[in-house]
Amino acid sequence: MTRYQHLATLLAERIEQGLYRSGERLPSVRSLSSEHGVSISTVQQAYHLLEDKQLISPQPRSGYFVTQRKAQPPVPQLTRPVQRPVEITQWDAVLEQLVAREAGDIVAFGSGAPDVTQPTIKPLWRELSRIAQYQQPELLGYDSIHGMRTLREQISRLMLDSGCVASADDILITTGCHEALSIAIRAVCEAGDIVAVESPSFHGTMQMLRAFGIKVVEIPTDSVTGISVEALELALEQWPIKAVILVPNCNNPLGFIMPDARKKAVLNLAQRFDIAIIEDDVYGELAYEYPRPMTIKSMDVDGRVLLCSSFSKTLAPGLRVGWIVPGRYLDRALHMKYIVTGSTSTFAQLAVAEFIRNGNYHRHLRRMRQLYQRNLEDFTCHVRHYFPCGICVSRPQGGFMMWVELPENIDIVPICCALREEHIHIAVGSLLSASGKYRNCLRLNYAMPCDAATEAALRKTGEALNQVVENA
Repeated sequence: MTRYQHLATLLAERIEQGLYRSGERLPSVRSLSSEHGVSISTVQQAYHLLEDKQLISPQPRSGYFVTQRKAQPPVPQLTRPVQRPVEITQWDAVLEQLVAREAGDIVAFGSGAPDVTQPTIKPLWRELSRIAQYQQPELLGYDSIHGMRTLREQISRLMLDSGCVASADDILITTGCHEALSIAIRAVCEAGDIVAVESPSFHGTMQMLRAFGIKVVEIPTDSVTGISVEALELALEQWPIKAVILVPNCNNPLGFIMPDARKKAVLNLAQRFDIAIIEDDVYGELAYEYPRPMTIKSMDVDGRVLLCSSFSKTLAPGLRVGWIVPGRYLDRALHMKYIVTGSTSTFAQLAVAEFIRNGNYHRHLRRMRQLYQRNLEDFTCHVRHYFPCGICVSRPQGGFMMWVELPENIDIVPICCALREEHIHIAVGSLLSASGKYRNCLRLNYAMPCDAATEAALRKTGEALNQVVENA
């Protein structure tokens, strides 16, 4: 960590602790320079970093002030799912959501797509164009089952940021994170097995488990600290669980980053009960704080963690480029990949590898983190203004998913259908539960710009929710 980043972290902690209160003037650049023994330039860089995070704001000829913070709605409490093995339902509802998002004129709050319109993605377009221009015949042939080595080497370097040391030979390229998760599940489980999952959990993973004939135990999950280690331990003592599936960094849909101590505790449980951990890190690079959070895989010493990720959330889902680091299950994962897709499209792999190698990926990530953090503030403000009183709203630490919880007696499912007529698509919480819980919750995607059309859609959503609450 550089000096200015260290200073920015220190000042951010003081703001969080209330040592510098909302609206209070911060020390001058010169006084901080003297206090900490650093250059004026270092202090200015630290202040600029805090300004990017919207923690402070400059006032002409007056200095820097702590940003005024509006009262935040409470965060959702620890979830209370049914803690026994259940068969997964909700496929019809998931299919309806997939069909609904195909409409071109819809405001897609319910999708999982990132913003692909930013200028930092233009170098990727140039790479795709350049590769097509050279018309290399080998790019139209079959690739290695492992994926292109040039891309695997770049991914190996990227993984160092999360504390994970993996060689190119440890990595398999997949058709998105979806295939990576599918490979991971089939590498460690069979029909009739039981796995543990966070609750709520990504509906795509749930539907894979359903298709493979696997039951799940939903584990209570906190919107700030993640899965309950105590509840997971109890479930492992009660049921023959084969694996636990987690999204510990920038969780979908709650947005939390699990503290390192809890990640280690989950890994210790996996070792004690000899089960696998399937870690979905697809949002990990979009953490708002620097450096990005550690993966559970980085703590793994015996290869029981299967790390899955992709460029679908950080770059573009249409690339369909993901990867898996399967650890001790490498041979099994290779077999699973071979029987489903064999190899992955080479064209996008090469373009992404060059995009990373030329330094464009990290530049793009920096912009997207700042953009999503600003969007989060805007969306939270509109949700607080337009949605009913008494709601709970998650406070994501990264990514672009927000979880909104209404009173338990409210059923959002009919509202979802009504909003579709208004060309607004939301994801009802029941999609993210094996047993159909969370009908009073919804997940919002805030990757899209919060322009007038987006605000109008949030207002209409709020009006529909308010009407239901008034009639309840």
